[in-house]
Amino acid sequence: MSPKTRLVLGRYSREAKEWPSCPLSLLPEEILRRSMDVGVVSDEGERAATYLQIDHSVVLQAVQEAFKGKIEVMSTRDALERYSWLRDYWWRLVRADADDYTRLADSLWDQGYFIRVFEGEKVILPLQSCLFMSTENINQNVHNIIIAEPRSEAHIITGCTVHPNVHSGLHVGVSEFYVKEGAKLTFTMIHSWAREVEVRPRSAALIEDDATFISNYVSLKPVKSLQMYPTAYCRGEDSRVSFNSIIYGVGESKIDVGAKVVLQGEGSRGEVVSRAVATDKAQIYVRGFLLGEHEESRAHLECRGLLLSDEAMIHAIPELLAKVKGAELSHEAAVGKIAEDQILYLMARGFSRDEAESLIVNGCQHTGAPGEAQQGHQEDDRRNDPWSTINR
Repeated sequence: MSPKTRLVLGRYSREAKEWPSCPLSLLPEEILRRSMDVGVVSDEGERAATYLQIDHSVVLQAVQEAFKGKIEVMSTRDALERYSWLRDYWWRLVRADADDYTRLADSLWDQGYFIRVFEGEKVILPLQSCLFMSTENINQNVHNIIIAEPRSEAHIITGCTVHPNVHSGLHVGVSEFYVKEGAKLTFTMIHSWAREVEVRPRSAALIEDDATFISNYVSLKPVKSLQMYPTAYCRGEDSRVSFNSIIYGVGESKIDVGAKVVLQGEGSRGEVVSRAVATDKAQIYVRGFLLGEHEESRAHLECRGLLLSDEAMIHAIPELLAKVKGAELSHEAAVGKIAEDQILYLMARGFSRDEAESLIVNGCQHTGAPGEAQQGHQEDDRRNDPWSTINR
C-alpha cells in the first residue's frame, strides 16, 4: 500500500462486526427503512434476486426460485472461487492503480456483488442490491462485476446508504459492466449518505454489437464529498449508452460527477443527461466527455443546473473530442437561478415561497428553469485530473 493510500485510509476504521446471513425480513427495522429509501424492498418476491452487504459482511445473496437458471447473484469473492474465467473480467475496465481509491479497493477488498444474466434471458422483475454502512467512520471497499450475456435483458436497482447513527465514513465502489452482443442492461443507482461520508465510485462499461447500457443515478441527500466519472466504451457496431443523473446538493456537500462516452464502433450512439440543483453552500461540478473515434458515431451531452442559494455553486464542464471525420458530437448546458418574478407570481396565487420554489424546481426538469442563462462550451485545463476540484 502506497503512502498516499495509507493517508487516505488513516482517517477511517477497518473494524466492523460480523453480520450473520439472514432474510431481509429479519433485519432491524432501521436498516430495512433506510434500505427502502434507496429502492431495496423487503419483500424478496418483488425482485428477481437480492444481494445485501452490511459493512464487510455478505448478509444475503439469493435468487428467486422462478429465476434460477436465468440469473445468478453472489459475492465477488464466491464468484472468483467458483469461476476461474472471471479473472479475465477482474480489473479489466478499471485499472487497480488508477488512483489512491482503486489501490485501496484492490489492497483491502470487502466483497461486492457478482451479477450475471444468462444468454437470451429477459428478466421481467428487477434485481436489487444494497451496500450498507452500519458502523461509524468505517471504510467499505467493494468490487462489483456485472455481466449481461448475449441477447439478455435485465434491470438492476442498487441502493447505497448508512445507518441513522452513522455520520461519517468512506465508501469506495468499483463496478465493471460487460454488456454483450444484443443485450440490454439498465442500472439504477440511488445514493443516500450522511453529511460526513466520502464516496468514491469508480466504474466502467464495455458495450458490444447492438447492445444497450442505460445508467441512471440519483443522489438527493447530503454527502461530504462525492467523486464519480464512469466511462462507457461503445466498442460494438450499433452499440448504445445513456447516462442520466439527478443530483441535489445540500449543506456543504462537494459533488463532482460526470460521465465519459467513448464511441468506437460503427453506428455507436451515446447520451449524457444531467440535472443538478444546489442549495445552501453546496458545490456541484457536472462533467461530460464525448470522444468520437469512429466516423459513423454520434453523441449528445446535456446539463441543466438550478441554484437555490447565493452561496451555492454549479460548474458545468462539457468536453467534446472528435478524432475522425464524420463523428457528430453536440452539447448544451444551462445554469441559473429561479427568477424572483416567477416565485412572486405563484405566491400571489396562494403558494408559500417554499411551495413556489418546489413547483418551479419540479417543472424545470422538463421545461428548464426560468431565468436560465445558456453557457457555451468551456475548456477545462484539468482534463487529466477530473478530481482536481475536490481535495483528497
